[in-house]
Amino acid sequence: MRLVKLFLREIRIEHTLFALPFAYVGAILAARGIPAPGALGWITLAVFGARTAAMAANRFLDREIDARNPRTARRAVASGALAPAAMLWASAAGLAVLFWAAWMLNPLCVKLIPVAALSLLAYPLCKRFTWTTHFVLGAVDGLAPLGAYIGVAGRVTLPALLLFAAVTIWVAGFDIIYALMDLGVDREQGIRSLPVRFGEASGRVLPILLHGAMLLLLAGAGLLDGAGPAYFLGVLSVAVLIIYEEHLFRSGANLFVINERVFISNMTFSVFFLITTVGGYV
Repeated sequence: MRLVKLFLREIRIEHTLFALPFAYVGAILAARGIPAPGALGWITLAVFGARTAAMAANRFLDREIDARNPRTARRAVASGALAPAAMLWASAAGLAVLFWAAWMLNPLCVKLIPVAALSLLAYPLCKRFTWTTHFVLGAVDGLAPLGAYIGVAGRVTLPALLLFAAVTIWVAGFDIIYALMDLGVDREQGIRSLPVRFGEASGRVLPILLHGAMLLLLAGAGLLDGAGPAYFLGVLSVAVLIIYEEHLFRSGANLFVINERVFISNMTFSVFFLITTVGGYV
């Protein structure tokens, strides 16, 4: 039981709350209402499988980098408390669950599995080569609503692509803020990030701009898909999120406090947006 708890903490299972609400949003837009319970079940399983595979691969591939970073050195794999092989098995199991769920949804989902699997496993390597790594992570999370939309509708539409783009830049935005905590260590280790490439100021300004663009993309997806008024209440909540993030940067709080509050506010936003989307289609 101790090792199970250690593993779940290592892959940050609670972070699924970022991807899962938007996966359900994608399914709701595709169904123009509440999808069948079976479809929602397979979508949920797919998200958990994908998330497990991605985080396990990240912990395995980054174990030496994490060990050299004081903030992450106590992670289970980096510290030796958990064997690296456990993450390899977990990643394989997560991909198997993802494939199973896609198989149960529709043939197009199965055809797109290689793209999803490559994206999930390639992301951890990107920080070694390119400062666009935040956008790669965003795209990986953006596959959740896109895949859910395809799982229900069996096709790709412009609203689905707008939703994918919105989630991509949403996640990239708060991941850039997250990267500010490791700016000094990343420079020493040669890790690529947007703040390393363009300076700390870019990590404070660009996330606000990206979240502003997310507002426009979500609005466009709703308009094209014929969403009801409640959906756009969720879109407007993005403005509240932006104002709050700007307030955090102006508050003078240290970056660790800012990141904790950004995490909570963005997770709350994703759940609220799901609720307003339900209201916009039911």
